Amino acid sequence: MRELTRIYVVVLAGPVLLLTAYFTVPVGWFGPEHPTVSWLVFAAVLTVLAVGLLREVRRQMLGLPGRPAPMIVLLLCAALVTFATAYLAMSKQAGELVGLNTKIDALYFTVITMATVGYGDIHPAGQAARVVVMLQLLYTVVFLTTGVTALTRQVRTRAIRRARGGD
Repeated sequence: MRELTRIYVVVLAGPVLLLTAYFTVPVGWFGPEHPTVSWLVFAAVLTVLAVGLLREVRRQMLGLPGRPAPMIVLLLCAALVTFATAYLAMSKQAGELVGLNTKIDALYFTVITMATVGYGDIHPAGQAARVVVMLQLLYTVVFLTTGVTALTRQVRTRAIRRARGGD
């Protein structure tokens, strides 16, 4: 029961806490005023998320003990918030992201980019913004798709076990 509670906390409370932090924590020191710090923090956070995601996917694929699914969900949400924060910081530079003015705009643009839909109301106009959008698309294809694939495999495996009466 304790393990199940932990899973629910991570899966449900984790994303809520990440979004709460995104909307409440000031990120004014990121952006064009401090480009080196901004890029270094962005690269470091993406690296940590990628390593964590690959570690959890590996655990799931090899059938190692534990339950990597909740952590994968949390890491996917953290990537979403990371890109939204990067876009918000970049929007301070005139001409980088046309139409992106608020945290909701940044989150909206991130989700739309992650879904590879793109409505055109917010679009990258500057070179740095275009690089980050391309990076997000590659990140989505490589890391986030890998995470979702691992989650899908885990759900399918459990469903098959339950159908056979093994769980």
